[in-house]
Amino acid sequence: MTLYIDCFSGISGDMALGALIDLGISSEYLIEELKKLNVDGYEIKVSEKFKNGIRGIDVDIIIANEHHCENHPHEHHEEHSCENHPHEHHHRSYQDIKELITNSKLNENVKELSKKMFFNIGTAEAKIHGKSLDEVHFHEVGAIDSIVDIVGVAICIDKLNIKNVISSALHVGTGTTWCQHGIIPIPAPATLEILKEGKVPFYSKGVDKEMVTPTGATIVATLSTQFGNMPECNVTKIGYGCGKRDMKIANMVRMMIINEKKKIHQCG
Repeated sequence: MTLYIDCFSGISGDMALGALIDLGISSEYLIEELKKLNVDGYEIKVSEKFKNGIRGIDVDIIIANEHHCENHPHEHHEEHSCENHPHEHHHRSYQDIKELITNSKLNENVKELSKKMFFNIGTAEAKIHGKSLDEVHFHEVGAIDSIVDIVGVAICIDKLNIKNVISSALHVGTGTTWCQHGIIPIPAPATLEILKEGKVPFYSKGVDKEMVTPTGATIVATLSTQFGNMPECNVTKIGYGCGKRDMKIANMVRMMIINEKKKIHQCG
């Protein structure tokens, strides 16, 4: 089957996971599969929410004993922390995460897809920080919530039997955002590096917010086989995943399972 990802309002890990659940993955199935990771200390809350009048699925990864900043999405790149309220997540190296996935009881397809996504993020972080991949220690990206987002997406893609993924260009937002080292530009350096390496097209329409996170960028860059407008097709299923912000533009990602129309070549 072919999946089309419509990133009209950007994408993050939790938004992607919400849209995939909305395409027909039961939260019970997802939770049971994630137990195969042998990671605890978190709870998944899946609920229906509305963004600008559109119904979608919101996924919240609740970490035990974690401080949450009001109106601040849980998933950001490696350096981010809440303004004036820095907090630490559990740090893991790339090798730690790779071994965690390899030693799990997940099926091989899910393992390989998950590791590929983390490799892409790790490579980007290594480059922007001037380190080798083995030296990179993940902060937010290596935290439980982002591991759950990435592996959860791989579980859903495998269960839906998605063989081909097409993505629109990504709406990345503009301006600056706060991190523990100060103010940085949007898209964040890791996000931009992932988009560059994955040859992912992107744009900004002037929304002064971070619309695409490194996890969202790597999901698109890793899964997609082509980019562009939706091809001529029939749509069989539609899923909406909610972000955590309320904005003029609906903070959602839309995914569709499509049947592409075959082009008829005529002789003469």
